Formats: sequence, C-alpha cells, structure tokens
Amino acid sequence: MDKKILVVEDSITTRTLLKNLLEMAGYTVLTAVDGLDAWRVLKSSDISLVVSDIDMPRMNGFDLTQKIRQDTKTSALPVVLVTSKESREDLEYGIDVGANAYILKSHFEDNNFLATIKRLL
Repeated sequence: MDKKILVVEDSITTRTLLKNLLEMAGYTVLTAVDGLDAWRVLKSSDISLVVSDIDMPRMNGFDLTQKIRQDTKTSALPVVLVTSKESREDLEYGIDVGANAYILKSHFEDNNFLATIKRLL
C-alpha cells in the first residue's frame, strides 16, 4: 500500500489510538504533537494524507490546513480534521480553510474513519 499518513494530535491517547488504527489498516503512520511539528514533518517526508486535531498549542489544525493549502508542494494533500469542535461555524470554517473531511470525536467510528481515509487516498 505504501501510503504515509501524518497524524497531528496533542493528546497522546488520541494520537496513539489513531496511529494504531491506521497501522492495523496497513498504512505507514508518522505523528506530530501540534501544527508546527506537523509542518516540519511535511517539509521532510513524503506524506499522502494528514489527519489533524483542531485545538492544539503553537499552531492549530485550521492554521495548519491553511498553510498546507497555500504551499505549492502540499496544496493537493488531503486533510481530515478530527475534532471535538461541533459547532456549525467550526465545521464551515474547517471546510473553508480546505479540509477534505471533518469528523467529530463524539461521533467517531473506526469503520467510517477508515472509509474516509481510503476514499481520499
């Protein structure tokens, strides 16, 4: 399969859960603790897709998504936001800044998540 996914999440519990889930599905997974860390990884690795939280220190998921879209090297990279931010405004803003999918942690379901990843790759 050889698809590399970058998981960006400041919570070690959630980061580990997403990493394990994706690795069990056969993906190679790199991780980052926030948007700045993720940007460093994106600049040095060949990533196929980004899964990112929104609420993180230093650089949040909205800002990271915007940065990905504005850079010619990463502008076509699929971005999936996985978040606890449930408001309609947050959802619309996530789509506006360029997220390909917006998944709520409160409605998180392994199979739906993996189907979304597969569809975007």
